[in-house]
Amino acid sequence: DVFSFSEISDPNEERGSWKILRRRTWMFRSGTHQSSLRLMSQQFASMDELFEALSQSAFRSKFRLSYADRTYAETRNDELLKKHARQILHDRIGSAHPKNDGKQTPYKGHPIFTAQHATGCCCRGCLYKWHGIDKGRELTEEELNNLSDVILEWIHRDLQKPAPRKRVRKGETLDLFDQN
Repeated sequence: DVFSFSEISDPNEERGSWKILRRRTWMFRSGTHQSSLRLMSQQFASMDELFEALSQSAFRSKFRLSYADRTYAETRNDELLKKHARQILHDRIGSAHPKNDGKQTPYKGHPIFTAQHATGCCCRGCLYKWHGIDKGRELTEEELNNLSDVILEWIHRDLQKPAPRKRVRKGETLDLFDQN
């Protein structure tokens, strides 16, 4: 006997300061009990819905391009950035069982790395949680292209925000007329 129960609470219902979509599934099969709670483990209908959900995450919403990453992104064309995004996604999380999964994406050093964390494309666990892509299988060409588009869109949206001030390190001087 297989018994399956799903409960979906109203996504507009507030619990504390969180707006969440919960999906609980209990399966009873031959006396064994499996339970899983997945937050936002779905594919979103549009990028706007995805970015709205990401903005509700305290962790995902704190990411911004650094001054150096911003300069890099502004001086490269979209085609090159998308090529880099696709290559990085393929190399780091494209395989069925990526090396060091969950720890393979640096937090800084390239605008794609920052965008991966901001969009939930940094590891297979986050891909499952935010994009509904199951672990244990290679990413398809279509998935790699879609994820590259999401990363590129996040970079474009971040570039529309005011630039952060350039960080001045000890011993470094700024030009008097530098606006940042």
